[in-house]
Amino acid sequence: MLTTHDLTIRFGGHVAVDHVSCAFQPGTLTAIVGPNGAGKTTYFNLISGQLRASEGSVQLNGVDITNEATSARTHRGLGRAFQLTQLFPNLSVVENVRLAVQSRRKQGLNWWSVWLDHRGTLDRAMELVERVKLGARAGIAASSLAHGDQRKLEVAMLMALEPSVYMFDEPTAGMSADDVPVILDLIRALKTEPDKTILLVEHKMDVVRELADRIIVLHNGQLVADGEPAEVMASPIVQQAYLGIAVDEKTGAAA
Repeated sequence: MLTTHDLTIRFGGHVAVDHVSCAFQPGTLTAIVGPNGAGKTTYFNLISGQLRASEGSVQLNGVDITNEATSARTHRGLGRAFQLTQLFPNLSVVENVRLAVQSRRKQGLNWWSVWLDHRGTLDRAMELVERVKLGARAGIAASSLAHGDQRKLEVAMLMALEPSVYMFDEPTAGMSADDVPVILDLIRALKTEPDKTILLVEHKMDVVRELADRIIVLHNGQLVADGEPAEVMASPIVQQAYLGIAVDEKTGAAA
């Protein structure tokens, strides 16, 4: 479904992502973890097109998308949610989602098509708004929402695009304890769809352990571990690099 081959980016003399090769398959959720500054979000930015690679490639369904714009990657089925919400602040909750539905249906500025399918588009938007528990706030401006509700709205917009690859960058960051389960339930539901690939950057290890089928670990821009969650979390390099626990490499025991 999605592969990166020797994906690399340099900022001056600093290599932020260093020749990372990885493949992500449909029907799996891969958590990408590592200490602050490890290159996780930069790796996401290279995949989704916010940054251009210095070396290497990104392929989606066998097509090289390395030099394509973010919008082109989105239309190919690559969906991205950010650490900071990306909304239309002056539009209502449901209008934000409706625009995403229109984009998915490629209506654009064809006003005749928009008028003909207005009810269907709006119904789909409301369905997604209800799914993220924002039905009671559907008519208010996105800028009026609390932070947690803005995160929910961004997920609804992402779902409206119906991507084949979902990329979540710390989706629960800054959310209250009451709001977190809504996002996690949505991700769990997406996991049940065998044709969807999910990538998740997340610092909360209880979330990672619960949701991930696989964990990859970045450290200093390099891929240092890749495997099943229990195996990866028990490895000495992860204990040292991510958890800050000194480990005896010969015995594997905490020093």
